Amino acid sequence: MDELIKAIILGIVQGLTEFLPVSSSGHLELAKFFLDDQSLKEESLLMTVVLHFATALSTVVILRKEIVRIFLGLFQFKWNSEARYAIKIIISMIPAVFAGLLLESEIEAVFDQKIILVAVFLMVTGLLLFLADQAADSSRKVGFRSAFIIGLSQAIAILPGISRSGATISTSVLLGIDRGEAARFSFLMVVPLIFGKIGKDILDGAFTETANILPLTAGFIAAFITGMFACKWMILLVQKSKLVYFSIYCFIIATAAILFYLA
Repeated sequence: MDELIKAIILGIVQGLTEFLPVSSSGHLELAKFFLDDQSLKEESLLMTVVLHFATALSTVVILRKEIVRIFLGLFQFKWNSEARYAIKIIISMIPAVFAGLLLESEIEAVFDQKIILVAVFLMVTGLLLFLADQAADSSRKVGFRSAFIIGLSQAIAILPGISRSGATISTSVLLGIDRGEAARFSFLMVVPLIFGKIGKDILDGAFTETANILPLTAGFIAAFITGMFACKWMILLVQKSKLVYFSIYCFIIATAAILFYLA
């Protein structure tokens, strides 16, 4: 299959699954496997980073009002609600930052089309979503302690198959946090991490002149456009308590992947 078409398919997969709680990284690895992607590990990881960057930008576009409000509040240099919210986001980032820095090589090794492992982690995601769907509705907001616990879930979700949004939203709901607030915090807390990852990769020379720019660009655009639609849709779905459907989906996809791989 043409590399450009593969990139567009991967971009659509990333754009949809970054916000839907079904693991974007897991679906990317499954998509690469079924598309028979023969890219070198470094090229494959570069595509993954670019696609995540696209969905981070789509988050900025959709939640731009919240982001602008936080920044304007910060520049008042007061201990206001915006400053407290920003500190909570920083606290939530700490576990993932340490996991990314200390376990970088181990994490990259996992991103190598290990289908059985991805399928098992998808089932874990499905279980988390099922439990969260049974939780009672609440109007609580994210606190400093809950921000750190949600951050631990985000760190674990670095593994392909563990949905980042699924893990963080489920953890938030199980902690009694308002579902709409849980979705917004989940999407906002990952944006600085992705931008930081991109910056680190640039400094490390990941974006070299030998990279095939056209497929990366096509994948980026596809992920950005689909990501904007998925972000808005997911916030509405979480508020309506529809997580159980994604739980069932994760179990079905995981089972199908295992059966296909073993066939």
